[in-house]
Amino acid sequence: MNKPILDNTHPIMHALLYVEWAGLLIITLLTIISIGQEIFLLIEARRVALHDILLLFIYLEILTMVALYYTSGKLPVRYPVYIAIVAVARYIVLGMKEMEPLSIIYLSVAILILSLSVIVLKINQAKFPFARVD
Repeated sequence: MNKPILDNTHPIMHALLYVEWAGLLIITLLTIISIGQEIFLLIEARRVALHDILLLFIYLEILTMVALYYTSGKLPVRYPVYIAIVAVARYIVLGMKEMEPLSIIYLSVAILILSLSVIVLKINQAKFPFARVD
C-alpha cells in the first residue's frame, strides 16, 4: 500500500524538506553576503545615511524570519509585512526629493495600512491561536 503524500515519512516529503532547508540556507548565506557588501560600501563611503540603516534592518528582518522558520517550522505573516513597511519607508527616504507630494502621501497610507494589518494579525492570533496538527 502506498503511503499518503502528506505523511512525513514519504520520500517525496523528505526530498521537499531537503530542498526547503537548502533554500533557507541559500537565503541566509546571500543575506549575510549582502550585509557584508553593504558594510563594505559604508566603510568605503565613510558615511552612513538613514537609507543604509533601513537596508541593514531589512536584512536583519530576513535573517530573523529564516531563524524563526528554522527553529519553529512556522513563519508568521507579520514578518514579511514588517519587511514591506521598512522597504516602503526606505523607498520614501531614498526618493523623497524627487517624488510628488501625492506619491509620498500614497506611500505613507500604504505604510499605515500595512501597520494596521499587523495589528489585525496580532489580534487575530490572540483570539484564534494556531493549533498545530501532528
